Amino acid sequence: MRKSELVNKISEKTGIPKVDVLVSIEAFCKEIKDSLSEEENVYIRGFGSFIVKTRKAKIGRNIKKNVAIQIPEQKIPAFKPAKVFVNEVKEGKKKKG
Repeated sequence: MRKSELVNKISEKTGIPKVDVLVSIEAFCKEIKDSLSEEENVYIRGFGSFIVKTRKAKIGRNIKKNVAIQIPEQKIPAFKPAKVFVNEVKEGKKKKG
């Protein structure tokens, strides 16, 4: 599902104009990005957590030059779904199959 399809579905279910739904979704995404860039996790009960994970520094290898290179520690965004979310997805899959 693309963002435009999501906007259409939410607009149909709530009766809110598509433009307002789009603005809300954009604001939601921007706030999550801003929070994660400040290393602040976002927890949404019943949905999941947007968290910042830290990848440890490691030594990689440039195969062409046969040289070891240092890969620095990195911060990456991640999503961890809530148990309720996971269970609903599992149950939905069983109903269709």
